[in-house]
Amino acid sequence: MSVSSARTLKGPRRLARRNALGSANPRLQFLREFLKHPVMVGSVIPSSRKLIDRMLAPVDWDNTELFVEYGPGVGTFTRPILERLGPNATLITIDTNPGFTEFLRESVDDDRLVPVTGSAAEVEKILADRGFAQADYVLSGLPFSTLPPGVGHAIGAATSQVIRPGGAFLVYQFSPKVLDFIAPVFERVERGFEWVNVPPATLFWAYREPSD
Repeated sequence: MSVSSARTLKGPRRLARRNALGSANPRLQFLREFLKHPVMVGSVIPSSRKLIDRMLAPVDWDNTELFVEYGPGVGTFTRPILERLGPNATLITIDTNPGFTEFLRESVDDDRLVPVTGSAAEVEKILADRGFAQADYVLSGLPFSTLPPGVGHAIGAATSQVIRPGGAFLVYQFSPKVLDFIAPVFERVERGFEWVNVPPATLFWAYREPSD
């Protein structure tokens, strides 16, 4: 059964923002948080649709039960992920910024979304606390080149532990330094580049190979 057919049977999923008076504008919220935390947000402009489509293209959506997103911000990737995700799957977003977590909780009306305030380095505990042992895919736009010493290695190692064999760590960056953190802990890393983004981004797909 296709995802679209399943959604028809289960009823439509609402991804619209709530029509509450004074609800925040995503771009204004993104700019506000960038000005407060420029090192952690990484870019003043959210990712382009072309980058999003290319980054998510390899995902096997029909066999995805748990998708994890690091640093979701205002949901630039979160909404497209939910559009593709199966009706019984779960998306856990992890952000150290409580402002972004609250924004997603208030603006995205979808019971498959679980926004969490925390560190990606603690992904194993975050998943375990919610009854999950492994994720099919993890997406990250965290600026690895500006993370405090040791944090990038901790995130890479923890992520390699939670992704199931056959799954992948999807990473978009403005610096290739992330390779230092993912190449040692993933069996295969594919690389691409997307010019249609501000700034242009390097894309990485790091795979956990299935056991023989």
